[in-house]
Amino acid sequence: MSSYLESTARERIAHLLDAGSFEEFLPPAERVISPHLAQLDAPVSFDDGVVIGRGLLQGRDVFAAAQEGGFMGGAVGEVHGAKLVGLLQRAINEQAHAVVLLLETGGVRLHEANAGLIAVSEVMRAVLDVRAAGIPVIVLVGGSNGCFGGMGIVACCANAVVMSEEGRLAMSGPEVIETANGVEEFDSRDRALVWRTTGGKHRYLLGDCQVIVPDDIGAFRQAVLHAMQACRIEQVALSLASLEREQQLLAHRLHAYGAQSDPLDIWERLGIPDPAVVPMLEADAFLELAAQHRAGAA
Repeated sequence: MSSYLESTARERIAHLLDAGSFEEFLPPAERVISPHLAQLDAPVSFDDGVVIGRGLLQGRDVFAAAQEGGFMGGAVGEVHGAKLVGLLQRAINEQAHAVVLLLETGGVRLHEANAGLIAVSEVMRAVLDVRAAGIPVIVLVGGSNGCFGGMGIVACCANAVVMSEEGRLAMSGPEVIETANGVEEFDSRDRALVWRTTGGKHRYLLGDCQVIVPDDIGAFRQAVLHAMQACRIEQVALSLASLEREQQLLAHRLHAYGAQSDPLDIWERLGIPDPAVVPMLEADAFLELAAQHRAGAA
């Protein structure tokens, strides 16, 4: 078992793809770094915190990118974003079988705010372009920094999101919410509350991620293979009908759970028999509970 949470970006890609098949684009030896950080006396990374390239997944040609949470929390700057956009565009040009994005990020770098925001918007557009070309995009979230900010929106633009319990996914991070609205609104130091609100189990129960797996790169690999197969059966491109379904889902959530202040209350309203045990369950036991709940709801 190889922990996804404890691995670096390069280790995750190396274990996810077929052994020895990964070819990195713009590796550290090329020294393509941010043009902004040095001016601010900030540290730089020779890959600007993101690994991009192509490889094989059970023999299929796959393009992949992995954000390095160890460098600025995986935050997106100009070069970082440009590498992601370039990868997505090349995936279209070379008709990849799928694109896999291993996201771990706090959002946009404050050091490069405007450039980073533009970069994230370009990544969103490129993801939708890839889908429009008939190529599925699959996002993995399981790093210690979670997936927040604009890249949280990017994740939701994908065909499928795979998370571990340790992963977190949201638009705004806990500290941002607390700073903007006060600790009474959201206490970022309450780690249990943070994971209940943004963690993989909650996202799975609400339908924001399609698969939840243990903290094991091998489990992520199997989930990607299954997602690739499912995407080839379903419509890959974004459609008006799917957008309308998402809007209906959000409207239902506001109506059903808008007054709830804790995910435990939401889980109870969903019909989970003992919501307090959910955070303690291992992935397999949690999935069994979720399956029983869905069967009962049907």
